[in-house]
Amino acid sequence: MDLTIPPGTEDFLTKAGWLGSVIEPQPGDASFRRYFRIRRQDASAMLMHAPPPNEDPRPFLRAAKWLDANGMRAPHILAEDADRGFVLLEDFGTIRMREYLDAWPQDEDEVYRRAVDALVELHRLPPGPFTGYTLAEYQREAKLFVDWFVPTRGLYVNGPDWAAAWESVLTQLLPRQRPGVTVLRDYHAENIMLLGGLDRQGLLDFQDALVGHPAYDLVSLLQDARREVSAELEQRMVDHYLDKAGLAAAAAQEFLADYARLGAQRNAKIVGIFVRLWKRDGKPRYLDYIPRVWAAMERDLAHPALEPVAQWFAANIPAEVRAAGGGRFDP
Repeated sequence: MDLTIPPGTEDFLTKAGWLGSVIEPQPGDASFRRYFRIRRQDASAMLMHAPPPNEDPRPFLRAAKWLDANGMRAPHILAEDADRGFVLLEDFGTIRMREYLDAWPQDEDEVYRRAVDALVELHRLPPGPFTGYTLAEYQREAKLFVDWFVPTRGLYVNGPDWAAAWESVLTQLLPRQRPGVTVLRDYHAENIMLLGGLDRQGLLDFQDALVGHPAYDLVSLLQDARREVSAELEQRMVDHYLDKAGLAAAAAQEFLADYARLGAQRNAKIVGIFVRLWKRDGKPRYLDYIPRVWAAMERDLAHPALEPVAQWFAANIPAEVRAAGGGRFDP
């Protein structure tokens, strides 16, 4: 963990009224953002440093303020200096959904139900002031698989057919994401905080929010790259969402097909991102998650709605690579 304090931190904290605070570096994530817990007597806050040109805190600020204004539990913004990449946030504490369930697995259904309920609440709101999730964006993300994963296997694949397969699959769901809902895009057990009770959950890591399909964040939650979610729990929570959202039988079947479409697309993207984190950014620990992501992708590919993409996999990715969950990596 990088223990250095970014230049300008003390000046920012002084202007924010936190002069003389203790600054504690926190573990980072897959981005260039860094986090620090700020303590002053009996008060604490979180400092996010998202330095230009690699990061821009403005999308985070826009999303946080919109979520807060609409009754969703995002951290309150205490101070900001977007030009220098500093944001001072309400401290949500240290209890993430992931670690809580590691310690109290008997509460798994209840905690996941609450997380699904929060999505239902979010989806009842008009979409936020965010860019739409376009076919071009879905394609850009899916291409990460062929750009980053495929070379590690020494394969020659048909790139145009990959794009054509995804176009035929994803165009089916585009009409059902209009007018759309706010999609947080990284909604999972490591980005949900428990705030003093199972029914009070705080949101993190939503700076990439778009307007898209309601199935996307549900897939993100239930096909979690970083935490094992059993097929039985996934099914119970999908059923819970369908019930709470009040979807009729026909709409529910369309939703399940779109859930598989977005699951396969998201998981292919994540495989590519995790390989990129290894190859480009020197973070090989993400390779350990690929077998779990791959297994979820294979389940999604089995849905009839994914037939064109499944055919591409059958023609381009050897059976032994698929059987090995993407194969062995040598970081």
